[in-house]
Amino acid sequence: MYDSIDIKEIDRINISNNSCIIDIRDKYEYILGHIRNSINIPCNYILALPDKYLDFDKIYYIYCESGSKSRKICSYLSELGYKVVDLIGGYNEYIDDK
Repeated sequence: MYDSIDIKEIDRINISNNSCIIDIRDKYEYILGHIRNSINIPCNYILALPDKYLDFDKIYYIYCESGSKSRKICSYLSELGYKVVDLIGGYNEYIDDK
């Protein structure tokens, strides 16, 4: 099971060395706009090689465009034992709040 929070709350989360915000959209979408301090790891990369990109000791806040892909990715990664938090609403909802 994984946690989830509304994406509008991410700016209030203290991101440290033990946590990371991951944008799973395609690189061109990330370049057009993203959450400050997030990194881009497209969902196909995470699905294919999660151990290359993720550490079991960190917490990952994951978002996509609308929230549907991040929910699926979080479910998959949590089954593998990763600590993940789904950012509900996705980037579209995040920028609507700005």
